[in-house]
Amino acid sequence: MIIKPKVRGFVCVTAHPDGCAAHIQEWIDYVKAQSPIQSGPKKVLVIGSSTGYGLASRISAAFGSGAATLGVFFDRPSEEGRPATPGWYNTIAFTKAARSAGLYAKNIMGDAFSDDIKRQVMETIKADLGQVDLVIYSLASPRRTHPRTGAVHKSCLKPVGAAYTNKTVDTDKGIVSEITIEPAAPEEIADTVAVMGGDDWELWMDALTTAGWLAPGTQSVAYSYIGPEVTWAIYKNGTIGLAKNDLERAAKSIDSKLKTNGGRAFISVNKALVTQASSAIPVVPLYISILYKIMKAAGTHEGCIEQMHRLFATQMYNGHTPKFDDAGRARVDDWEMRPEIQDAVARIWPSVTTENLDAETDIAGYREEFLKLFGFGVKGVNYDADAEPHVPLI
Repeated sequence: MIIKPKVRGFVCVTAHPDGCAAHIQEWIDYVKAQSPIQSGPKKVLVIGSSTGYGLASRISAAFGSGAATLGVFFDRPSEEGRPATPGWYNTIAFTKAARSAGLYAKNIMGDAFSDDIKRQVMETIKADLGQVDLVIYSLASPRRTHPRTGAVHKSCLKPVGAAYTNKTVDTDKGIVSEITIEPAAPEEIADTVAVMGGDDWELWMDALTTAGWLAPGTQSVAYSYIGPEVTWAIYKNGTIGLAKNDLERAAKSIDSKLKTNGGRAFISVNKALVTQASSAIPVVPLYISILYKIMKAAGTHEGCIEQMHRLFATQMYNGHTPKFDDAGRARVDDWEMRPEIQDAVARIWPSVTTENLDAETDIAGYREEFLKLFGFGVKGVNYDADAEPHVPLI
Protein backbone atom coordinates (compact mmCIF):
# COMPACT_ATOMS: atom_id res chain seq x y z
CA MET A 1 0.00 0.00 0.00
CA ILE A 2 1.03 3.63 -0.47
CA ILE A 3 1.49 5.08 3.01
CA LYS A 4 1.32 8.82 3.55
CA PRO A 5 1.35 10.80 6.81
CA LYS A 6 -2.05 11.50 8.35
CA VAL A 7 -1.68 13.96 11.21
CA ARG A 8 -4.45 14.30 13.78
CA GLY A 9 -3.59 17.04 16.26
CA PHE A 10 -0.39 16.04 18.07
CA VAL A 11 -0.16 12.52 16.64
CA CYS A 12 0.34 10.94 13.24
CA VAL A 13 -1.98 7.97 12.82
CA THR A 14 0.12 6.29 10.12
CA ALA A 15 3.72 5.07 10.09
CA HIS A 16 5.99 4.02 7.24
CA PRO A 17 7.94 0.76 7.75
CA ASP A 18 10.73 1.63 5.31
CA GLY A 19 10.98 5.17 6.65
CA CYS A 20 11.20 3.94 10.24
CA ALA A 21 13.94 1.50 9.23
CA ALA A 22 15.88 4.26 7.46
CA HIS A 23 15.53 6.53 10.49
CA ILE A 24 16.85 3.80 12.79
CA GLN A 25 19.78 3.29 10.42
CA GLU A 26 20.59 7.00 10.67
CA TRP A 27 20.82 6.65 14.45
CA ILE A 28 22.94 3.51 14.18
CA ASP A 29 25.26 5.20 11.69
CA TYR A 30 25.71 8.13 14.07
CA VAL A 31 26.78 5.88 16.94
CA LYS A 32 29.09 3.82 14.74
CA ALA A 33 30.77 7.02 13.54
CA GLN A 34 31.75 7.90 17.13
CA SER A 35 34.61 6.38 19.09
CA PRO A 36 33.68 3.10 20.82
CA ILE A 37 32.39 3.46 24.38
CA GLN A 38 35.10 1.94 26.56
CA SER A 39 34.06 -0.16 29.56
CA GLY A 40 30.46 0.25 28.46
CA PRO A 41 27.47 -1.93 29.33
CA LYS A 42 27.47 -5.50 28.08
CA LYS A 43 24.00 -6.81 28.96
CA VAL A 44 21.22 -4.25 28.94
CA LEU A 45 17.53 -4.29 29.77
CA VAL A 46 15.57 -1.40 28.26
CA ILE A 47 12.05 -0.96 29.63
CA GLY A 48 10.32 1.23 27.07
CA SER A 49 12.59 0.45 24.14
CA SER A 50 10.72 1.26 20.94
CA THR A 51 10.88 5.05 20.62
CA GLY A 52 12.61 8.17 21.94
CA TYR A 53 15.23 8.05 24.66
CA GLY A 54 14.70 4.37 25.40
CA LEU A 55 15.38 3.40 21.79
CA ALA A 56 18.33 5.79 21.56
CA SER A 57 19.76 4.23 24.74
CA ARG A 58 19.42 0.76 23.26
CA ILE A 59 21.17 1.78 20.04
CA SER A 60 23.95 3.56 21.96
CA ALA A 61 24.57 0.50 24.12
CA ALA A 62 24.44 -1.99 21.25
CA PHE A 63 26.44 -0.15 18.62
CA GLY A 64 28.56 1.92 20.99
CA SER A 65 29.81 -0.86 23.25
CA GLY A 66 28.63 -4.10 21.63
CA ALA A 67 25.99 -4.76 24.27
CA ALA A 68 23.43 -7.53 24.23
CA THR A 69 20.04 -5.86 24.64
CA LEU A 70 16.64 -7.03 25.81
CA GLY A 71 13.84 -4.61 24.95
CA VAL A 72 10.39 -4.34 26.51
CA PHE A 73 7.81 -2.38 24.55
CA PHE A 74 4.10 -2.10 23.88
CA ASP A 75 3.06 -1.24 20.33
CA ARG A 76 0.31 -2.14 17.92
CA PRO A 77 1.02 -4.41 14.94
CA SER A 78 -0.48 -3.68 11.54
CA GLU A 79 -4.10 -4.45 10.80
CA GLU A 80 -5.96 -4.83 7.52
CA GLY A 81 -5.49 -1.53 5.68
CA ARG A 82 -3.68 0.05 8.63
CA PRO A 83 0.07 0.25 9.30
CA ALA A 84 1.57 -0.65 12.66
CA THR A 85 2.72 1.98 15.12
CA PRO A 86 6.24 3.36 14.57
CA GLY A 87 7.61 1.60 17.65
CA TRP A 88 6.73 -1.74 16.07
CA TYR A 89 8.69 -0.94 12.92
CA ASN A 90 11.54 0.67 14.90
CA THR A 91 11.97 -2.47 16.99
CA ILE A 92 12.09 -4.74 13.97
CA ALA A 93 14.61 -2.50 12.20
CA PHE A 94 16.86 -2.32 15.27
CA THR A 95 16.68 -6.06 15.87
CA LYS A 96 17.59 -6.88 12.27
CA ALA A 97 20.55 -4.47 12.34
CA ALA A 98 21.80 -5.70 15.71
CA ARG A 99 21.61 -9.36 14.77
CA SER A 100 23.30 -8.66 11.42
CA ALA A 101 26.15 -7.13 13.44
CA GLY A 102 26.39 -10.30 15.54
CA LEU A 103 24.73 -8.76 18.60
CA TYR A 104 22.14 -10.39 20.85
CA ALA A 105 18.81 -8.56 20.54
CA LYS A 106 15.53 -9.89 21.85
CA ASN A 107 12.16 -8.25 22.45
CA ILE A 108 9.20 -8.80 24.74
CA MET A 109 6.04 -7.06 23.65
CA GLY A 110 3.35 -6.30 26.20
CA ASP A 111 2.31 -4.23 29.20
CA ALA A 112 5.50 -3.47 31.11
CA PHE A 113 3.42 -2.58 34.19
CA SER A 114 2.14 -6.15 34.43
CA ASP A 115 3.54 -9.01 36.49
CA ASP A 116 3.32 -11.29 33.46
CA ILE A 117 5.75 -9.21 31.38
CA LYS A 118 8.11 -8.95 34.35
CA ARG A 119 8.00 -12.73 34.64
CA GLN A 120 8.78 -13.15 30.94
CA VAL A 121 11.74 -10.80 31.27
CA MET A 122 13.09 -12.67 34.28
CA GLU A 123 12.85 -15.97 32.42
CA THR A 124 14.61 -14.53 29.38
CA ILE A 125 17.45 -13.09 31.43
CA LYS A 126 17.88 -16.41 33.19
CA ALA A 127 17.91 -18.38 29.93
CA ASP A 128 19.94 -16.04 27.73
CA LEU A 129 21.92 -13.45 29.68
CA GLY A 130 22.45 -14.67 33.21
CA GLN A 131 22.55 -11.11 34.53
CA VAL A 132 22.25 -7.54 33.25
CA ASP A 133 24.55 -4.64 34.09
CA LEU A 134 22.39 -1.71 32.92
CA VAL A 135 18.64 -1.16 33.31
CA ILE A 136 17.08 1.71 31.40
CA TYR A 137 13.61 2.75 32.55
CA SER A 138 11.96 4.87 29.85
CA LEU A 139 8.23 4.23 29.91
CA ALA A 140 5.77 6.83 28.61
CA SER A 141 2.20 5.64 28.91
CA PRO A 142 -1.19 7.33 29.29
CA ARG A 143 -2.52 4.63 31.63
CA ARG A 144 -1.50 1.89 34.02
CA THR A 145 -3.33 -1.05 35.50
CA HIS A 146 -1.70 -1.54 38.88
CA PRO A 147 -0.55 -5.16 39.23
CA ARG A 148 -1.32 -5.29 42.94
CA THR A 149 -4.64 -3.45 43.22
CA GLY A 150 -6.05 -3.88 39.73
CA ALA A 151 -6.91 -0.18 39.70
CA VAL A 152 -6.67 1.59 36.34
CA HIS A 153 -4.85 4.92 36.55
CA LYS A 154 -4.94 7.49 33.74
CA SER A 155 -2.36 10.26 33.53
CA CYS A 156 -3.10 13.84 32.53
CA LEU A 157 -1.10 16.92 31.60
CA LYS A 158 -2.47 19.72 33.74
CA PRO A 159 -1.26 22.49 36.05
CA VAL A 160 -1.63 22.13 39.79
CA GLY A 161 -3.38 24.61 42.08
CA ALA A 162 -4.56 27.17 39.53
CA ALA A 163 -5.53 27.50 35.89
CA TYR A 164 -2.65 28.23 33.51
CA THR A 165 -2.75 30.51 30.46
CA ASN A 166 0.04 30.88 27.92
CA LYS A 167 0.89 30.68 24.25
CA THR A 168 0.88 27.44 22.35
CA VAL A 169 1.11 26.42 18.71
CA ASP A 170 -0.83 24.03 16.52
CA THR A 171 2.24 22.52 14.88
CA ASP A 172 0.21 21.10 11.99
CA LYS A 173 -1.68 24.29 11.08
CA GLY A 174 0.97 26.75 12.24
CA ILE A 175 -1.45 28.76 14.36
CA VAL A 176 -0.19 30.45 17.52
CA SER A 177 -2.91 30.95 20.10
CA GLU A 178 -3.53 31.39 23.79
CA ILE A 179 -4.57 28.35 25.76
CA THR A 180 -6.00 28.07 29.26
CA ILE A 181 -5.76 24.76 31.08
CA GLU A 182 -7.77 24.14 34.21
CA PRO A 183 -5.95 22.70 37.23
CA ALA A 184 -5.92 19.01 37.99
CA ALA A 185 -8.17 17.52 40.63
CA PRO A 186 -6.46 15.65 43.49
CA GLU A 187 -7.41 12.26 42.03
CA GLU A 188 -5.93 13.27 38.67
CA ILE A 189 -2.65 14.17 40.36
CA ALA A 190 -2.56 10.85 42.19
CA ASP A 191 -3.35 8.94 38.99
CA THR A 192 -0.59 10.71 37.04
CA VAL A 193 1.93 9.91 39.75
CA ALA A 194 0.77 6.29 39.73
CA VAL A 195 1.36 6.06 35.97
CA MET A 196 4.46 8.17 35.46
CA GLY A 197 6.10 8.13 38.88
CA GLY A 198 8.63 5.71 40.30
CA ASP A 199 6.50 2.90 41.71
CA ASP A 200 6.82 0.65 38.68
CA TRP A 201 10.57 1.30 38.35
CA GLU A 202 10.95 0.14 41.96
CA LEU A 203 8.88 -2.99 41.26
CA TRP A 204 11.14 -3.84 38.33
CA MET A 205 14.34 -3.32 40.27
CA ASP A 206 13.09 -5.24 43.31
CA ALA A 207 12.09 -8.16 41.08
CA LEU A 208 15.48 -8.18 39.33
CA THR A 209 17.32 -7.96 42.64
CA THR A 210 15.30 -10.74 44.28
CA ALA A 211 15.86 -13.01 41.28
CA GLY A 212 19.61 -12.33 41.34
CA TRP A 213 19.71 -11.01 37.77
CA LEU A 214 21.66 -7.81 38.52
CA ALA A 215 25.41 -7.99 38.02
CA PRO A 216 27.76 -6.31 40.50
CA GLY A 217 28.07 -2.63 39.63
CA THR A 218 24.74 -2.50 37.78
CA GLN A 219 23.52 0.97 36.88
CA SER A 220 19.89 1.97 36.36
CA VAL A 221 18.75 5.21 34.76
CA ALA A 222 15.37 6.86 34.26
CA TYR A 223 14.77 10.02 32.26
CA SER A 224 13.25 13.36 33.17
CA TYR A 225 12.98 16.96 32.09
CA ILE A 226 13.01 20.28 33.93
CA GLY A 227 13.20 23.03 31.31
CA PRO A 228 12.82 26.81 31.67
CA GLU A 229 10.34 28.73 33.77
CA VAL A 230 8.06 29.38 30.79
CA THR A 231 7.11 25.67 30.79
CA TRP A 232 7.06 25.04 34.53
CA ALA A 233 3.33 25.49 35.17
CA ILE A 234 2.46 22.72 32.71
CA TYR A 235 5.56 20.59 33.27
CA LYS A 236 7.86 20.96 36.30
CA ASN A 237 5.13 22.23 38.64
CA GLY A 238 2.26 20.40 36.91
CA THR A 239 0.98 16.85 37.22
CA ILE A 240 3.81 15.42 35.14
CA GLY A 241 6.37 17.28 37.24
CA LEU A 242 4.94 15.80 40.43
CA ALA A 243 5.21 12.37 38.83
CA LYS A 244 8.84 13.11 37.98
CA ASN A 245 9.41 14.13 41.62
CA ASP A 246 8.21 10.66 42.60
CA LEU A 247 10.56 9.20 40.00
CA GLU A 248 13.41 11.02 41.78
CA ARG A 249 12.23 9.59 45.10
CA ALA A 250 12.37 6.13 43.57
CA ALA A 251 15.85 6.79 42.18
CA LYS A 252 17.18 7.49 45.67
CA SER A 253 15.56 4.35 47.05
CA ILE A 254 16.87 2.15 44.23
CA ASP A 255 20.29 3.76 44.44
CA SER A 256 20.64 2.91 48.12
CA LYS A 257 19.94 -0.75 47.31
CA LEU A 258 22.26 -0.95 44.28
CA LYS A 259 25.12 0.67 46.19
CA THR A 260 25.38 -2.41 48.40
CA ASN A 261 26.71 -4.24 45.33
CA GLY A 262 28.72 -1.40 43.81
CA GLY A 263 25.98 -0.06 41.55
CA ARG A 264 23.97 3.14 41.27
CA ALA A 265 20.62 4.49 40.15
CA PHE A 266 19.92 8.04 39.07
CA ILE A 267 17.80 10.36 36.98
CA SER A 268 19.17 11.88 33.79
CA VAL A 269 17.62 15.25 32.98
CA ASN A 270 17.56 15.49 29.21
CA LYS A 271 17.03 18.21 26.63
CA ALA A 272 13.65 19.24 25.24
CA LEU A 273 13.13 17.28 22.03
CA VAL A 274 10.38 16.36 19.61
CA THR A 275 9.03 13.05 20.86
CA GLN A 276 5.59 11.48 20.81
CA ALA A 277 5.30 12.38 24.50
CA SER A 278 6.46 16.02 24.26
CA SER A 279 4.20 16.69 21.27
CA ALA A 280 1.17 16.13 23.51
CA ILE A 281 2.13 18.77 26.09
CA PRO A 282 0.61 22.23 25.47
CA VAL A 283 3.09 25.16 25.28
CA VAL A 284 6.11 22.84 24.99
CA PRO A 285 6.05 22.47 21.15
CA LEU A 286 6.27 26.26 20.76
CA TYR A 287 9.17 26.39 23.19
CA ILE A 288 10.93 23.56 21.32
CA SER A 289 10.45 25.35 17.99
CA ILE A 290 12.15 28.47 19.37
CA LEU A 291 14.85 26.45 21.11
CA TYR A 292 15.73 24.52 17.95
CA LYS A 293 16.30 27.73 16.00
CA ILE A 294 18.60 29.13 18.67
CA MET A 295 20.58 25.96 19.37
CA LYS A 296 21.04 25.16 15.69
CA ALA A 297 22.42 28.66 15.15
CA ALA A 298 24.75 28.15 18.12
CA GLY A 299 25.87 24.73 16.81
CA THR A 300 24.75 22.95 20.00
CA HIS A 301 21.55 21.24 18.87
CA GLU A 302 21.23 17.54 19.68
CA GLY A 303 18.59 14.91 19.01
CA CYS A 304 17.74 11.80 21.03
CA ILE A 305 20.63 9.73 19.76
CA GLU A 306 23.22 12.47 20.32
CA GLN A 307 21.91 13.02 23.85
CA MET A 308 22.03 9.37 24.86
CA HIS A 309 25.41 8.75 23.27
CA ARG A 310 26.78 11.78 25.16
CA LEU A 311 25.29 10.50 28.42
CA PHE A 312 26.95 7.11 27.95
CA ALA A 313 30.26 8.36 26.56
CA THR A 314 30.91 11.35 28.83
CA GLN A 315 29.11 10.56 32.09
CA MET A 316 28.50 6.85 32.57
CA TYR A 317 31.38 5.06 30.83
CA ASN A 318 34.75 5.76 29.18
CA GLY A 319 36.20 6.20 32.65
CA HIS A 320 33.69 8.89 33.59
CA THR A 321 31.12 9.15 36.36
CA PRO A 322 27.92 11.19 36.22
CA LYS A 323 28.18 14.91 36.94
CA PHE A 324 25.36 15.27 39.42
CA ASP A 325 23.60 18.52 40.31
CA ASP A 326 22.65 19.45 43.87
CA ALA A 327 19.63 17.13 43.70
CA GLY A 328 21.70 14.14 42.56
CA ARG A 329 20.56 14.26 38.93
CA ALA A 330 22.80 13.88 35.87
CA ARG A 331 22.34 16.76 33.46
CA VAL A 332 22.56 16.41 29.70
CA ASP A 333 20.23 19.39 29.32
CA ASP A 334 23.23 21.56 30.16
CA TRP A 335 23.61 22.99 26.66
CA GLU A 336 19.90 23.86 26.51
CA MET A 337 20.00 25.60 29.87
CA ARG A 338 23.01 27.80 29.15
CA PRO A 339 22.08 31.40 30.08
CA GLU A 340 22.70 32.76 26.59
CA ILE A 341 20.38 30.15 25.09
CA GLN A 342 17.59 30.76 27.58
CA ASP A 343 17.98 34.54 27.32
CA ALA A 344 17.48 34.25 23.56
CA VAL A 345 14.35 32.13 24.05
CA ALA A 346 12.98 34.68 26.53
CA ARG A 347 13.53 37.52 24.03
CA ILE A 348 11.70 35.73 21.22
CA TRP A 349 8.82 34.17 23.19
CA PRO A 350 6.62 37.30 23.72
CA SER A 351 6.79 38.34 20.06
CA VAL A 352 5.89 35.06 18.34
CA THR A 353 2.65 35.18 16.36
CA THR A 354 1.03 33.09 13.66
CA GLU A 355 2.28 35.60 11.10
CA ASN A 356 5.97 35.48 12.09
CA LEU A 357 6.12 31.86 13.28
CA ASP A 358 8.27 30.69 10.35
CA ALA A 359 10.74 33.56 10.76
CA GLU A 360 11.06 33.58 14.54
CA THR A 361 11.10 29.82 15.18
CA ASP A 362 12.25 26.57 13.62
CA ILE A 363 8.72 25.27 13.17
CA ALA A 364 9.87 23.66 9.92
CA GLY A 365 12.51 21.70 11.83
CA TYR A 366 9.93 20.73 14.45
CA ARG A 367 7.61 19.36 11.77
CA GLU A 368 10.47 17.52 10.10
CA GLU A 369 11.47 15.82 13.34
CA PHE A 370 7.86 15.08 14.23
CA LEU A 371 7.22 13.29 10.92
CA LYS A 372 10.49 11.38 11.24
CA LEU A 373 9.11 9.83 14.43
CA PHE A 374 6.62 8.05 12.17
CA GLY A 375 9.08 7.26 9.37
CA PHE A 376 8.22 10.13 7.04
CA GLY A 377 10.57 12.64 5.42
CA VAL A 378 13.62 10.39 5.73
CA LYS A 379 16.17 10.74 2.94
CA GLY A 380 16.42 7.88 0.47
CA VAL A 381 12.88 6.55 0.98
CA ASN A 382 10.47 6.51 -1.96
CA TYR A 383 7.15 7.41 -0.39
CA ASP A 384 5.31 7.01 -3.68
CA ALA A 385 6.21 3.31 -3.88
CA ASP A 386 4.19 0.47 -2.45
CA ALA A 387 5.25 -0.45 1.08
CA GLU A 388 4.49 -3.68 2.94
CA PRO A 389 2.81 -2.68 6.22
CA HIS A 390 2.52 -6.21 7.61
CA VAL A 391 5.94 -6.85 9.10
CA PRO A 392 6.17 -9.61 11.71
CA LEU A 393 8.08 -9.10 14.93
CA ILE A 394 11.37 -10.96 15.09
